[in-house]
Amino acid sequence: MRILVVEDTEDLADAIIQRLRKHGYAIDWAADGYQAEELLAGEEYQLVILDLMLPGPDGQTLLRQLRRKGDHTPVLVVTARSRVDTKVDALDLGADDYVVKPFDFRELEARCRALLRRHHGIATSEQVFGNMVFDTATKKVTVAAQAVDLSAREFRLLELFLSNLNRVMSKDTLIDRLCSLDQPVAPNAIELYVSRLRRKLERASVVIRTVHGQGYVAEQQDAA
Repeated sequence: MRILVVEDTEDLADAIIQRLRKHGYAIDWAADGYQAEELLAGEEYQLVILDLMLPGPDGQTLLRQLRRKGDHTPVLVVTARSRVDTKVDALDLGADDYVVKPFDFRELEARCRALLRRHHGIATSEQVFGNMVFDTATKKVTVAAQAVDLSAREFRLLELFLSNLNRVMSKDTLIDRLCSLDQPVAPNAIELYVSRLRRKLERASVVIRTVHGQGYVAEQQDAA
């Protein structure tokens, strides 16, 4: 899932980015409101982590602009202001959730997972697809009660397919969702990721099919 981090404190931004990338998320960073405006205008994100106090347009301005455009991308506000009024104002402007600095990174990750689930209409972290169980909280996948060892990138690719079950996804879309702007991507990267994922899920009820000239589609069927 593609996430935009809007944070002007470089050390904190780097810590958030490294932590989330370790879990396989694609992360872009904007250090001020102007960079954030540019990225939000040209890229598609599944979540925005937004600091309120920024050089240039501040977080409240960016949030107001997003919602006025009818953009419903989930927004997690990060603020050093612990006053209730600040939280209420952010929520009234359209924020979906908030955390107060300093925060525990485990809480940040849990709130990110919850917002991403909610955006896809998923109530809990654990989902069952036939003989496969997929859990975003524990980052575990089992097939026929046997654990499947997936890398962080493979886990996110599977999450992407499961969030778009029965929908054809192009290679460009998959690359866009899986890779940050500053990450070089080999032309055959998606083919390699999908090939590895297929091998690991060969006994699963969910299969990934190639749709010639269009991309890939994940479908649930009876396990062999």
